[in-house]
Amino acid sequence: MKKTLALATLGLLALPLSVFAADEVSIFDGKTLKGWTQKNGTAPYVVKDGAILGTTSEGSPNSFLCSDKEYGNFELTVDVLLNDNELNSGIQIRSTTAAPEGDAKYGRVNGPQVEIEAAGAEGAQAGYLYGEACGGWMTKDAEAKRSKAFKDGEWNTYRIVANGARIQTWINGEAVEDLTDTEKLASHPKGFIGLQVHSVKGGTGPYSVMWKNIKIKELD
Repeated sequence: MKKTLALATLGLLALPLSVFAADEVSIFDGKTLKGWTQKNGTAPYVVKDGAILGTTSEGSPNSFLCSDKEYGNFELTVDVLLNDNELNSGIQIRSTTAAPEGDAKYGRVNGPQVEIEAAGAEGAQAGYLYGEACGGWMTKDAEAKRSKAFKDGEWNTYRIVANGARIQTWINGEAVEDLTDTEKLASHPKGFIGLQVHSVKGGTGPYSVMWKNIKIKELD
């Protein structure tokens, strides 16, 4: 009996982390922006054809539509479509806002960001990690790398796993980044998910980006 119990215990310890995770849930209902709040910028966000559509607003700083709930360790999947290759965008994770200034309701959004950028763009750093308003590139030598996983003009599936100091990203099933950053975990252990519409130069745009099938599984 003791031997059987010991083997069973070892078997449980060998199970993948996902077994001990909560169920996957949708955090976008496909119809409304319930559960989301815009923090920063004036780029409009609307629901269109079952997806969140964000469109640039000339003169606006970076805009972020943020989940009302905060997350620490999780697995996130989301489909992304860049309608214009000129637009740079991103998915904030474990993010927060700084203290507001003046009559602003929210301060500057800051935290790790998973890059959304067309493969044909000059940088093409889709899937790499950037510290939005908190230190710049987390991915080492990101500006010298080019991600080929992103398909221009098509829906792309992002998968992001944040577990402790380790953050992994995939685009369309292709592994892009596997980064361990203890400093960023210390400064941003938990926070909201944010959908970015980047600022644009005057006289350009409007450009747009869409997100759908936003699902998350919290990890123990």
